[in-house]
Amino acid sequence: MEKAKVRVSPKFQVVIPKALREELKIEPGQELLMYSLDGSLRLVPRRSIKELRGIAKGLRWKDEYRDHTERF
Repeated sequence: MEKAKVRVSPKFQVVIPKALREELKIEPGQELLMYSLDGSLRLVPRRSIKELRGIAKGLRWKDEYRDHTERF
């Protein structure tokens, strides 16, 4: 896990250091999702639906995981 120190510009901009851009494969113009969590800012590369396809493949689900009491 790469760490870097950055400075916030007067326009509230930050530069993502090269090592982190390369590690996360961030490209110019790519959209990132930004949110706060537990007092920190998180930047997450936005993933397309095609990239997410099959992400849960192979997970084992048991019938008792489902809540059968709330049926409509």
